Amino acid sequence: MKLDQKIIVMTGGSSGIGLELLRRLGSNNTVINLSRSAPPEGLVANLRYFTQIETDLSDAASVASAIAQCRQRYSQGIDGLINCAAVQFTPRFTDSQFAASTIATEIAINLTSPIEIIAGLLEALRRRPEAFILNVNSGLGLVPKRESAVYCATKAGLDNFSRGLRAQLEGTQVSVLQAFLPLVDTPMTEGRGTGKLSAQSVADSIIGGIEKGVADNDIGKVKLLRAINRLSPSLANRIMQKGDA
Repeated sequence: MKLDQKIIVMTGGSSGIGLELLRRLGSNNTVINLSRSAPPEGLVANLRYFTQIETDLSDAASVASAIAQCRQRYSQGIDGLINCAAVQFTPRFTDSQFAASTIATEIAINLTSPIEIIAGLLEALRRRPEAFILNVNSGLGLVPKRESAVYCATKAGLDNFSRGLRAQLEGTQVSVLQAFLPLVDTPMTEGRGTGKLSAQSVADSIIGGIEKGVADNDIGKVKLLRAINRLSPSLANRIMQKGDA
């Protein structure tokens, strides 16, 4: 699918990878961003057709309201949905600064809200002759690391959900895609890890994968991680425990 003159709903377009996706998609498409904060005004001024729907992805009522607004405004259908928003809390359960209250928030934003948005917009996606769902995932959904156990679990859950939904929608006009990311230079990873990919290059790879219809788009080092994990899961696990990835 060529991403041109399409109607695309996305989450997380106010910063990081989501902002770079919005920058690229917004010049030739109608983009609706669901997030608590809006993108920078300077960027919005250069977008073709852009709508910001203030949404707290950790709150089910806010997500339901955003879905209803999308369905009402674009009753003719939606061409694509990109679930990009995510949060990651790094303290271990054994750390003094660990807060149990963050568990529900992390699960809601990373896993529950993407599923809810997909369920709420699937009918709109099926109205179009060709449509896609793209869930932005992580190499940590394939092999977890020592830190961020809840984050790793949400990404593994998103992978399993995506593959299950893909099987459900087989034979329809809606493609279910994933992009598995390595460590990317974004506000979420500030001060952690080395050898990060730029958000700009990752956004380009994500868009290229959508246009080519790549079911599971392994970006950067994730290609190697998946290969190692297939041959030797224990080796992949040891590699991931050596440092932030």
